[in-house]
Amino acid sequence: MELFPTKYNDILKKVDAIRPIKYTKNRNFRDGDVTKLSPYVSRGVISTRFIYEKLLEKEISLRKCEKFIQELAWRDFWQQIWVIKGELINKDLKRPQDDVKDFKIAKSLLDAKTGINSVDEEINNLYREGYMHNHMRMYVASIATNIAKSHWRLPALWMYHHLLDGDWASNALSWQWVAGSNSNKKYCANQDNINRYFYSNQKLTFLDKSYEFISSMKIPSQLNEKYDIKLKTDLPKSKEIEIDVSLPTLIYNYYNIDPLWRKNEKVNRVFIFEPEIFKKYPISQKCIDFAISLSKNIKDIQLFIGSFDDLRLNYKLSDIIFKEHPLNTHYHGTKDERDWLFKIEGKYLSFFKYWNKIKKKLI
Repeated sequence: MELFPTKYNDILKKVDAIRPIKYTKNRNFRDGDVTKLSPYVSRGVISTRFIYEKLLEKEISLRKCEKFIQELAWRDFWQQIWVIKGELINKDLKRPQDDVKDFKIAKSLLDAKTGINSVDEEINNLYREGYMHNHMRMYVASIATNIAKSHWRLPALWMYHHLLDGDWASNALSWQWVAGSNSNKKYCANQDNINRYFYSNQKLTFLDKSYEFISSMKIPSQLNEKYDIKLKTDLPKSKEIEIDVSLPTLIYNYYNIDPLWRKNEKVNRVFIFEPEIFKKYPISQKCIDFAISLSKNIKDIQLFIGSFDDLRLNYKLSDIIFKEHPLNTHYHGTKDERDWLFKIEGKYLSFFKYWNKIKKKLI
């Protein structure tokens, strides 16, 4: 099976193949039992709740796979922070990132030529497959922000641009966690740590130092050259679509490509790409192709390129239905709730307060 199939039945096979107990033990290693389901969750094809319910069906000991469930909760938590904070997640959330020298990105990261072999291999894999192991994402983020001393936002946008599982909440807030603007301290890793989890034995790199040295060292020569990259999205050409105005219209988008959503209802189904959204949060051609391929699981769906208001006004839509999301606040119509792992009342800005609240309901 290909790494990220787009046919729904093949996606379900990947869900059935998860090994959550082994994941708990080895998830940080390069070849750990990670599920690679994140692209489907990010694109709204399946939900964290859907995966959790599959665990219940398998009658797996939930206590033995608590870490796996906790990682599902992290994804929901970041999304709920986005819901609560909105545009504020695009800025340093809790405190200013300190020791920032520029708002660019190191050229050696872009070129996958940092000299740290495991890092360079994974950056090339990101370009080739649209995926990077989560532990490596932390390494790369730390190099870009805490070692190269660039502000987190442009490097975070660069990674998001290429990730098939690009979720701006998870991406931006995780980068801020690494950079110390959304946490109590910065995250750093040295070469020994990378060697352990990615099965290398490399020495004499700029990270082949003690943590004490790394925390205060100057920018290594390998990271001195910086770029102010301009990321962009090349959206498909706009085509006319056919709308039956006597029927409701369901609006799908980059964060909701759920083939089961109101599946048996007689409706118009429109997958919208709004240029202004992708100008702000640009994605690669690989990500566009992946999303469009996923949409083919939805019968009679039509692709529309343009703003929500253009769609609504030009096609005289009056009965519109969509799923809630922070990028949908300008939509008008009936708003369906997303499938959260566990619906919780209140605002929880600390993950472990949030987790302790829902843990008793899940495990």
